[in-house]
Amino acid sequence: MNKQYTTVSPSDDVTVKTENGPQPKKYRYIRKEGSCNVVFRHVPEEWLLFVTDIFTTLVEIRWRVMFLIFALSYILSWLFFGIIYWVIALANGDTRNVTSAPCMYEVRSFTAAFLFSLETQTTIGYGFRGMSENCMIAIIVVTVQDVISCFIDTFVIGIVVAKMASARKRAQTVGFSNCAVINLRDSYLCLSWRVGDFRRHHLVEGTARAQIVRSTVHATGKMDVTYEDMVIQQRDIILVTPTTMFHRIEPGSPLYNMSLVDLRKADFELVVSFTYTDDSSGMLHQTRTSYTPAEILWGQLFQEMIRVSRRNYRVDYTLFNHTAKVLVPEVSAEEYEHKKQWRPSPRHSPRLSPKSSPRPSLRSSPCTSPRSQPRNHHEKHLKPPTVTVELVNDRCPEPTVSISQADDQHQDRLTLPNDLTHIEI
Repeated sequence: MNKQYTTVSPSDDVTVKTENGPQPKKYRYIRKEGSCNVVFRHVPEEWLLFVTDIFTTLVEIRWRVMFLIFALSYILSWLFFGIIYWVIALANGDTRNVTSAPCMYEVRSFTAAFLFSLETQTTIGYGFRGMSENCMIAIIVVTVQDVISCFIDTFVIGIVVAKMASARKRAQTVGFSNCAVINLRDSYLCLSWRVGDFRRHHLVEGTARAQIVRSTVHATGKMDVTYEDMVIQQRDIILVTPTTMFHRIEPGSPLYNMSLVDLRKADFELVVSFTYTDDSSGMLHQTRTSYTPAEILWGQLFQEMIRVSRRNYRVDYTLFNHTAKVLVPEVSAEEYEHKKQWRPSPRHSPRLSPKSSPRPSLRSSPCTSPRSQPRNHHEKHLKPPTVTVELVNDRCPEPTVSISQADDQHQDRLTLPNDLTHIEI
């Protein structure tokens, strides 16, 4: 049977054929550089929203569009006031009668009126054209043009400064690692990724955040996007050196029931962000990226990139994305924790405890009976003797002592005079 193979480039739309039928390739919700892969359609009063917040609109547009808008704003203002000056010159008869008192000197054509408008707004002042005191309307127009020119200059300078100091440019100097890893940390499975600042002027403080984003498409065409927050240990950091952020996979984590096989079959997107303050400008910035399940490496560990010298700490950014393989179980965190509970602790001996051992211990507690003690030739425990005193005749003035052993007990007998009674101790 002949088989035909087709070459597929990475930029093509690939469909995966499964049991439920072919499914189209899913694109990222957040791109690697941090931009959102979302397009808005049919927004009500979209142009009105852009015009209302014109400052933000001009800051967000591209540089070439902004330069075109600013150039047109100056040219159109010069042209608009040049037309007004030309109309004033025509109404006053400056173009026909040269000897009469003109409103504006040396303005006898439309070109001269345009140049007069340009020289007035840019304050060039060549010395040929000027304003006279004969026409009040011309004086009012010049005043209005000067005020408008000040507004245009201020607006242009503010937009350029805000665009150059945009948070997006600063966010490009703070980056995340190309992949995330899962390894053991303090006997717990942990998901970790790396964040670093590539500039010498470092940040004041920052806060990290991570979310699991899942998109579900129903048979009816409805699409649901859900977000699950992930707890990050030490989320508030000062990013002086590259830092590895980690999330402990424990009960309550979205990855708690997920093994290596489940991770490869999962359909989600890990969105991480880092919000921080720049110490140079004092502005608030945010850098973000995303990781797909294919970009989460199981059993990998980030290599150390910080070295200590005699005078300072050295950071080698060539190792920023390098990882090394480590031994990590391929089971889920839930199953791993279950196996740890049944694993015997190395601190305790596997021998039976004294309570469960059939062999009695050599040591005895205060409540133990003497007969329950074992007999050992190295250590022999003797019971206290029993002494019995009896009365005898006076023929034997000297007392006699008799010692007998019966049933492993010791008894001592003494003979005393008759006037003593029988005493047993």
